[in-house]
Amino acid sequence: MTTSDREARQTPAAQPEFGLKRPDQVKIAPPAGERVPPGQFVAKTFPVLTYGDTPAIDLSTWSFRVWGLVEREITLDWPGLLALPQVSVGADFHCVTQWSALDQTWEGVPVAALLERAGVAPGALHLMAHCYGDYTTNVPLDLALSEGLLAHRQNGAELGKDHGWPLRLVVPSRYGWKSAKWVNGIEVMAEDAPGFWEERGYNNNGDPWREERFWPELTR
Repeated sequence: MTTSDREARQTPAAQPEFGLKRPDQVKIAPPAGERVPPGQFVAKTFPVLTYGDTPAIDLSTWSFRVWGLVEREITLDWPGLLALPQVSVGADFHCVTQWSALDQTWEGVPVAALLERAGVAPGALHLMAHCYGDYTTNVPLDLALSEGLLAHRQNGAELGKDHGWPLRLVVPSRYGWKSAKWVNGIEVMAEDAPGFWEERGYNNNGDPWREERFWPELTR
């Protein structure tokens, strides 16, 4: 289903599903400095928020697939992923549920390095991240190439299991649901399509500086 298809079937009376925070539940947050988007509270910890159970993953059978509009479909095992270029990125993290964790350090493989290996085919404009537990989230291709990171370490330590171990997509300039946990594949696409939370009430773009939390029709 494309974004236009989803928008066509929704009405102003639509409600978020699965217990998502609703527009009327958003609290008023005082200004918290230039680094904190509007409506956010600075967290002292990095909370765990997940829909569903934490998956049990065995690295000996783990694999990561890249497919869709690419010149070469690729599948990597864990040693193959670690053999790709590794970088460290410092970035604040903003959750749609109104907490922000500042000064996070992520280590892993840039999405750009992975897609360079696969080769992006003409006409590719979007990608869908696929995860264990059938979770998905969509990201514009140019955004993923400029800042997307497949992180396996956070703040100098192995990524915690509840935070997406062994691999998490990190997209710092978007709300945290775009930074998908337990990611195991990237599908490169010509047309945009909503992922799991985007189908259920959250904004397709998710820019925290614009407070793009919900479908527009939910905030009218």
